[in-house]
Amino acid sequence: MKLTSCAARVTAAVVMAMLSSPARAADGFYYGLLRSRDLTPFGFLRLDMRPSYAIAIEPGSWAFEAELGYQNTWALSPEVEEYLISQEPERRHDLGPEHLQAIRGLPGENYLVDMESAQLDLTWHYKFTESLTGYLTASAVSYQGGFLDGLIEEFHDVFGFSSFGRPAASQNDVNVIYDLNAMQLAFFDSPTHGGLTDPTVGLRYAGPSLPGPWQLTLEAAIKVPVGGRRDFLSTGRTDYGVQASFQRFSNNHAWYFDVAAVKYTGAGAPVPQESRIVPTIILGYERRLTKNTNVNLQAYASESVYTHSTTDLDELLERKYQLSIGLRHRIRGALISFAITENVQNFSNTPDIGFHLGVAYAPKPLVRTRE
Repeated sequence: MKLTSCAARVTAAVVMAMLSSPARAADGFYYGLLRSRDLTPFGFLRLDMRPSYAIAIEPGSWAFEAELGYQNTWALSPEVEEYLISQEPERRHDLGPEHLQAIRGLPGENYLVDMESAQLDLTWHYKFTESLTGYLTASAVSYQGGFLDGLIEEFHDVFGFSSFGRPAASQNDVNVIYDLNAMQLAFFDSPTHGGLTDPTVGLRYAGPSLPGPWQLTLEAAIKVPVGGRRDFLSTGRTDYGVQASFQRFSNNHAWYFDVAAVKYTGAGAPVPQESRIVPTIILGYERRLTKNTNVNLQAYASESVYTHSTTDLDELLERKYQLSIGLRHRIRGALISFAITENVQNFSNTPDIGFHLGVAYAPKPLVRTRE
């Protein structure tokens, strides 16, 4: 179950607090869904449509945002988990060639991904007209063993969860072992220490008025491989995406529904992936706590980038489900965000846990959303 039972209890407590807190911020702002992207290492390099803001800037003005996402992944096939549990010693050791040979000798197709990564996105927005905004996002990623393994294992021990084979490997190491129908990719260190990933260019249109308190925003974006294909940094292919965001505001509550579709053009190496349409749905709730502070709860669901032609493992073919809880605080023209993301239901295709820290700044006052 990993962290799910505790995450469910924490989420329930946060929801109850949001619903029961007194109405006291009617003159505040709505900020919209958390802007964190999907940090899943499986298909991480594809275009991922970010949720839209609920706030706006004045025509002819600009805004800037910096978003840092950090995640820990321990994902593996059932056969590898059983093998590692059988190997758990009194003292940890590094995984090496002998373990790789043993894993490759296991029946069926198998994989292990043990790593942490950090993604930095810098986005510049410019509002052309009352309805049309353009943006450009430059991104970079780093891969490493990280520092969260010990904390996660202690959490599992305290709540009686399975070790999932973690104690068989040294903490804060990088281990990447793929089969994917005998392609047999393997690393026992970071495949790359990181670098620039593909930039994204997009347009956002504040759509036609909807009945009652609903608002609609439409968006289109393109991921451009300006540096060509680079292992673990760029697929070398262009992705396209569209998104529709529905926003409903009341006195101190806001509800959000985002639906997106990305034309993922696949990858040739190091892990082949076919071209396909990847749909994503995000459901979100926002509660005003004070004049400048809001809390967010949102759920993310997306299809896998893999198909049966590339893998037979259900764990990699299943949908990805993630739950995020975050706080937003406004200081004049700056908006600060912090959020935690936890995987739910399917645990071997998404990060165990992720963190998001964001800062957005607009030199001109933010335009208050309609209620």
